[in-house]
Amino acid sequence: MHRRVFVTGTAALLLSACSSNGGGGSPSPAPSSAAPTSPALTTAPPASATSASAAATASASAGAAKGGVTVTATVATGINVPWGLVLLPDRSLLVASRDTYEIHRVDPATGAKTLAGTVPDVVSNKAAGGEAGLLGLALSPHYATDHLVYAYYSTAHDNRIAHLSYDPTQPAGKQLGTPQPVLTAIPLGVHHNGGRIGFGPDGLLYAGTGETGNTALAQDRSSLGGKILRMTPAGEVPSGNPFPGSVVYTYGHRNVQGLAWDPQGRLWASEFGDREADELNLILPGHNYGWPATQGKTTNSEYTSPVAQFGTEVDSPSGIAYAAGCIWMAGLKGERLWRIPLDGTTTAATPQSFLDGSYGRLRSVIADTDGTLLLTTSNTDGRGTARSGDDRILRLTVH
Repeated sequence: MHRRVFVTGTAALLLSACSSNGGGGSPSPAPSSAAPTSPALTTAPPASATSASAAATASASAGAAKGGVTVTATVATGINVPWGLVLLPDRSLLVASRDTYEIHRVDPATGAKTLAGTVPDVVSNKAAGGEAGLLGLALSPHYATDHLVYAYYSTAHDNRIAHLSYDPTQPAGKQLGTPQPVLTAIPLGVHHNGGRIGFGPDGLLYAGTGETGNTALAQDRSSLGGKILRMTPAGEVPSGNPFPGSVVYTYGHRNVQGLAWDPQGRLWASEFGDREADELNLILPGHNYGWPATQGKTTNSEYTSPVAQFGTEVDSPSGIAYAAGCIWMAGLKGERLWRIPLDGTTTAATPQSFLDGSYGRLRSVIADTDGTLLLTTSNTDGRGTARSGDDRILRLTVH
């Protein structure tokens, strides 16, 4: 259906914050931990990316901590631009390929990939250096009975969200049903298409969108671009949304590609900045996150500041996940995985980066039920240097 809506601390703190909540394939060589080489900013954004790096390095010299993550397995290889990644009840995976429009099921024990199907009407703009295509995936909160998979994808005219039935008993390549759109008319651009979706603890569907490079859309509450959206599984406006008759939940965003909930049900989101500061935001209904007037921390009371910010040359954040008391944030341009320890709604210590440059661009990260993390690379997306076996899904142990 078509719906256009109108309308920073010590090492001891870090170790405590990231370990108190607990926690097949062939092993992959990687350092078991890494000192932060370009830590996050924790003050107001400086005037340039160069000064951002210098300020970040100086601010975190006392925040380095032992421990980190170890890459313990390469779960799967040879995946074309993996974007959406979800865990099925049996702990196998569904992964979406941005530019081939395919969804594969991956056996985590063997790495075997089975083609579930190809999503029709998806349009990639990789040839133009763009970011559109088959993007985020989410499982229905009633998956055990309705067997629905939700997908965020680009068409020739818009970005949209649809659900598809998934039946793994059918022959390979024919396991997906016909997409049933639940929300259409999300603005489409060469860049800044957002694309992350997920169901919250409230059973409602959330989506991060981008402003497509048209910065005015972020502040226009009648547009679905540059927003975090909240809707029912059918795409309707739920009770409790901040703006009557609208699926808009928050606004003033540039490009949201990461969503995650902590155990208290709080929503966190990652956001691409513009040369000055990338952001990790705590999402509060109805709040304005400032783009394009601000990026990074601000003293303007009209806008909500990020909980943590980063120099754009060491980040460009995509997917995020919550595990072991921390937000884990995958960096594209920065080619690293950030660990951001939390103390409620604030950081418990200076964020640390891991895997710096070891696997190239990193796109999606999710938490498995055993406490490990699953992480995808994104080196075949036209902006990275593809390595043998790319792109891949990695398994990481937190320690």
